[in-house]
Amino acid sequence: MAAKATLRNRNPVVLGISTNDALGLNGVNLMRLMATKNIYFIPYGQDDPINKPNSMVAKMTLLKETVEEAINGNQLQPVIIERFRNE
Repeated sequence: MAAKATLRNRNPVVLGISTNDALGLNGVNLMRLMATKNIYFIPYGQDDPINKPNSMVAKMTLLKETVEEAINGNQLQPVIIERFRNE
């Protein structure tokens, strides 16, 4: 409800995802959110492509930079990263 109220007031909402099905059936919902105005994502990537091929997790160390960009109306790029190689 807080996110809905924030969007209603035309303020940015920053999301950090962690899901086992981002590259499965939930991918449609994720892409719908990515196309929604004032929703910004912390860059995310596959955390374990071998054992969990549909799983994606946000790189939470990029939270500060994502919030700073969201306040300015920009999405931090790239949104989809090779997370498992950077950890």
